[in-house]
Amino acid sequence: MPESTLLATAAGVVAGALAVGIVVLLRRLVLASKELGTDEERATYRTLHLASRAATHLRGGLGGAETGGHDAARAVKHLRALLGCDTLVLADATGVVAVDGDDALAPAAAQLAAEAVDSGRAQLQRRVPTATGETDAAAAPILVGRRAAGALVAFASPVRAGLVRATGEVADWVAAQVELGELDASRAALAEAEVRALRAQISPHFIYNSLNAIASFINTDPATARELVLEFADFTRYSFRRHGDFTTVAEELRSIDSYLRLERARFGERLQVTLQIAPEVLSTVIPFLSVQPLVENAVRHGLEAKEGGGRITITAEDQGAFAQLTVEDDGVGIDPETLERVLAGGPPGDHVGLRNVDARLRQVYGDEHGLVVETNVGAGTLVRMRVPKSQPGRSIHPPAAEERMER
Repeated sequence: MPESTLLATAAGVVAGALAVGIVVLLRRLVLASKELGTDEERATYRTLHLASRAATHLRGGLGGAETGGHDAARAVKHLRALLGCDTLVLADATGVVAVDGDDALAPAAAQLAAEAVDSGRAQLQRRVPTATGETDAAAAPILVGRRAAGALVAFASPVRAGLVRATGEVADWVAAQVELGELDASRAALAEAEVRALRAQISPHFIYNSLNAIASFINTDPATARELVLEFADFTRYSFRRHGDFTTVAEELRSIDSYLRLERARFGERLQVTLQIAPEVLSTVIPFLSVQPLVENAVRHGLEAKEGGGRITITAEDQGAFAQLTVEDDGVGIDPETLERVLAGGPPGDHVGLRNVDARLRQVYGDEHGLVVETNVGAGTLVRMRVPKSQPGRSIHPPAAEERMER
């Protein structure tokens, strides 16, 4: 075969290979484009992504001097990308909190923010002096309810009507995030107040009786007295621990066991206890001090007033996606009308434990997870709570094992 023919053949093979490679590359690009979606879908994703990133840094507030503005600076970075402006400034009631872009614009931004807050609506300022010339600015107040928490100021050359509207919308969105953060904080404060109320419910009468029971064994049965002292220490350490809104069924039952040992030292054979616990639910996370007050209510208001004492039955059942815990006594019972008023928010009287546990369960899991109480005068009381076994994000601190090692 002549050399020219060989060269032509080789060139054809190379050209064919290149053509095939180009076709494969184009096909991959087309497929990649389809996976990424349309331009509108990509724009929507980018907007939601930036908003999500900013939201994580806004729930703690606008972040003024108290926090050093670190979260605010991170939020402003994402918000500036969202608005597509040259510089974005976030201000609160004390002044400028964070700047992303030209720091020299902070004094002008502070004035514009104050004007926007005073007027309660978006402001447009043309020809704001800069180190290199002039720029335009759009400022919008951040209104949390009826309170002006601060303002956003966006700088661009020029500022068009779309940026003014977008700055106002983003300021409203920031206000919503701050409001949600404040709501979360108020819920946390309420939960802590309710836990403090449950701790306060631990009766001085119970403490006095427990110490008396311990003292009665010191001379006659020192070993029992020592065991009761340890049970009293375990119970008080758990009940008054400073950290953690949640615990496990196992830890709550351990505290209940200490409580009942102390009460049995006083009641003797008058107090009988039955436990029916499914091992599968022991690791279920539940609100701290949510079962113990139910047991204490059964002892104090169910059996203590009953001649001859009685029995308490504590049950923990596995019901698929839920764990059901029941505290039942055969004591004097509760008047149904009184119970209804207590759970409806009326004066709790002697049943503050029932009311607080019911309120906390509803707050954490929803109204459908409130306490179910079956009772009547002279017929005993059954109290049932039902919680999800899977609760992502519920942290238990400090770990129970660490608490036990402190002994």
